[in-house]
Formats: sequence, structure tokens, C-alpha cells
Amino acid sequence: MQQFQKYIWLIDTIRRAGKISLEEISDRWERNKDLSDYRPLNRSTFNRWKDAIFSQFGIIISCQRAGGYLYYIENPEDIDEDELKKWMLDSFAVSNLISENFSLKDRILVNSIPSAHNHLAALLEAMRENHAVTITYCRFNRTESHKFAIEPYCVKLFEDRWYVLARNVQYDDLRIYGLDRIADLEVTADTFRLPKDFSASDYFSNYYGIVTDKGMKPQRIVIRAYGSHIPYIKSLPLHHSQRLLEDNGEYADFEFFLTPTYDFVMRLLHVGAMMEVISPETLRKTMKGWVSDMYNLYKND
Repeated sequence: MQQFQKYIWLIDTIRRAGKISLEEISDRWERNKDLSDYRPLNRSTFNRWKDAIFSQFGIIISCQRAGGYLYYIENPEDIDEDELKKWMLDSFAVSNLISENFSLKDRILVNSIPSAHNHLAALLEAMRENHAVTITYCRFNRTESHKFAIEPYCVKLFEDRWYVLARNVQYDDLRIYGLDRIADLEVTADTFRLPKDFSASDYFSNYYGIVTDKGMKPQRIVIRAYGSHIPYIKSLPLHHSQRLLEDNGEYADFEFFLTPTYDFVMRLLHVGAMMEVISPETLRKTMKGWVSDMYNLYKND
């Protein structure tokens, strides 16, 4: 793992600098005591890492000779256009950055991901070898756990929780299971064949988050953002289909094409009056119903 972290450190150092000399890379490496043990990075080691990074990640580190032999990422689009690779590199980069500044641990606050370490490694192992697993599972609205077999198709991180999309062997359909609701997991010797036409990204592409509903169809949705929330939603889109229709400074209209499932409605309610559903009318009525229920909770205060 430490060797992998070194590769990530080198990629991130060059990405952040844009262009950087080997001497400066070595200086930064030497200051990272947790990884370097205060030793400089020599050219032969750098070249080995550069080759390994291309072999493992497909990332090309090139040298611009004019102007002093500066190194740069030749194909940054391979990182930016691959969501998993970008997330992985960014996550390791942040981890390395925090490691470099661990003396500030009391001033760096993070959110706990309760299910990140529970069963994820075993699930990924099962997915890699296409092995079924048996899980002991208890839903949030139930008091009893049940043990059954699933065939894990993919995992997804959403709002600080890990989920697995899997085929329930007994009922022969795809279902979502939260890893933090799994009390026990065992990889079995039974194997399965992942459907050739299955795509994890396509499966979730018409949904906001983790809630799916095959009984609902994706539709065009127009959301109006007001005031200070306009730059927020611009900088962090709610969905990959988000498109700006109009921005007059006072409000901005955004178009989406997705299925308005429960978690999408909850996300809109989260920001209160800073966002309004313009269309379709059915979604406006759904929002109105939730707002009315909320009002009834407080109307007698």
C-alpha cells in the first residue's frame, strides 16, 4: 500500500504544480517525512515510478525540455473523464496531504463513514471473482435480521454510506443493500455470471442517488434556484444531466432529466425556499404535500 501511496503522491504533486522540475519534486518528497523518511528522490527511482504509474493508471508523465526540464501530466483528460480514477486519486491525495500535516489533526474535521470498512473489502473480492455472498441483513424499519444469498454487481458511495447493488438469488431481482445494515457477510464458493449488457453507470444514470424505482420513468424537470444558492448549485451540480437555462441574477433555472425518486425530493427539501420546482406539475404537487406536512408539525407553535 505504501508504494501505491508514493505513486499517488507523485501524480498529485505534478498535477498541482502543472509543470515542475525533478529537483523541486525531490525537495517536496524529502519534506514528506512519513513517506520519504527525509531521503531525496533520485532520478532512477523517479523513472521507475513514472513507468509504474503509466502501467497501472495509464497516466503519462512527460518532460518539457525547453525552459529547464519540467515534468507534467501529458494526458490529464484520462483522469478528469474517469470518475473512479479521479475520485481515487483525489482521495489518496487528500489522505497524503493530511498525513503531511498530521500535527494539525485537532484542526482538521472530517465526517465518519460508518460502513466504509465493514465488509467492503470482502465484497470487492467477491465482485472481482464473481462469487456470490451470503449476508445477514436488517433493514432500518425492521427489528429482525435475515440471512440470504446475493450476487454483487457493483458498489456505490452516496452521502457517506456505501451500498451494494446485487441480485437477490431467492427473488431473482436487483436490489440495493446498505453495507452498514449488514451484520455478517461470507463469500461463498458459488459463482455467477455478470450480464454482458450490465453497466453500473447506466443503471444509476437516470437517478439522483441510491433510490431506484423501475415503476417511474425519467422526465424533464426544471428547478429554480434563488439568490446565494445559484453559485452553489452551479459549482456542485445535483445530477450529470443538469443544464443552465437562464440566470438573471435574481434566480436561475436549471433543467434535469432524471427520475424524481424519494432521495431527490429530500435533496430539494433540504435547501428549503432556496429552490423551487417549476415543472412538472406532478413533482410540484409532491413538494407541496411534503411542505404542507411540515407546516402541520409547527403550525400550533
